Amino acid sequence: MSQVLYIYLQQTRPGLVIDVLAPTWSAPILARMPQVNSAIAMPLGHGELQLGRRRRLGRELRDHHYDQVILLPNSLKSALIPFFARIPRRTGWRGEMRYGLLNDLRILDEAALPLMVQRFVALGMARGATVPGQLPEPHLLVDSQEAQRCRDVVGLSGDLPILALCPGAEFGSAKRWPAQYYAELARDYLARGWQVALYGSANDREVCAHIKGASGDHPHCHNLAGATSLAEVVDLLSLSAAVISNDSGLMHIAAALQRPLLAIYGATSPDFTPPLSVASALLVSAIDCAPCFQRECPLGHHRCMRDTTPQQAAAKLETLLADSEGRS
Repeated sequence: MSQVLYIYLQQTRPGLVIDVLAPTWSAPILARMPQVNSAIAMPLGHGELQLGRRRRLGRELRDHHYDQVILLPNSLKSALIPFFARIPRRTGWRGEMRYGLLNDLRILDEAALPLMVQRFVALGMARGATVPGQLPEPHLLVDSQEAQRCRDVVGLSGDLPILALCPGAEFGSAKRWPAQYYAELARDYLARGWQVALYGSANDREVCAHIKGASGDHPHCHNLAGATSLAEVVDLLSLSAAVISNDSGLMHIAAALQRPLLAIYGATSPDFTPPLSVASALLVSAIDCAPCFQRECPLGHHRCMRDTTPQQAAAKLETLLADSEGRS
């Protein structure tokens, strides 16, 4: 989602050079964004203060002579490094009372800017300016030769369409569509002559193994969870004929690759973090307690996901694929 800001900045400030300070794991994604000049590894994990290390990194960044920093996180800690770097203009939302650390402090009107991506872009504009109604879509670059190499290494066929399933969600189980529902769709598409690729982190190996087992351990169902790097996942997802995903990081990657994407929402809402692609469709729970934005279902029934059936997903996906063929 931050790429939308980078695209907007380059469109409105020609010649701008953009460096991004971000967690090391995100470097493969930033490398696929042509707007980013350099990715600077953030050596500290989420929640770590380590004031001394932040001061040292800030001093190192002084040599870059940056004109402005735009802070996307709202935490107090995130504002310390730019302050120590003595960057002349330090822009961000007030967040955790960052008076003094930021000298271009903005007060967020959540109702006026309901989407996270709108809030990002607003920080790249003059104070009080109106965020455009139409924002650019993110778009990640792909190495087609590397994608084909990865496909061959993991055993995917170059002759069969790929259905990518992304059943994980680092946020918590409340965001996960049931594994047996994913398995039902996998069996359906395998029977049609497709192949299925299951993506996720090492933490998703178990759920992906369950889906593969429930598909009858079909030879064209591949459990790739934890078996690929993030860069390889980007390249492999670009080969997908369709993607089905929970609200997760992989959902946003698939959207930025412009693949036909069905995103399933229950505990969270597309009113804040939707997939940013015209090639996407949504299934959103309409039960009274959704979205709750909790990591685990507080009522214990998980109906927001269980009531969204595989039949609904299959019908929505078929419509999406027909629409995608029409656009192409």
